[in-house]
Amino acid sequence: MINYNNLWKLLIDKGLKKKDLREMTGLASSTIAKLTNNQNVNTEVLCRICEVLDCDFKDIVSYKKGEK
Repeated sequence: MINYNNLWKLLIDKGLKKKDLREMTGLASSTIAKLTNNQNVNTEVLCRICEVLDCDFKDIVSYKKGEK
């Protein structure tokens, strides 16, 4: 249902890697793994990502009703 493909596309557009995101946000590697696997994360995580990438939730998360 939750998908973070927009986040990965945004990182590519900005010339960044997951490691860069982790360092910029101070997130644990386990949290990056959750994002990679489209698992639920705390909204605080999403806020930190939006802050460092200067974006909004809609730029990093998509929701598909009925999908798992």
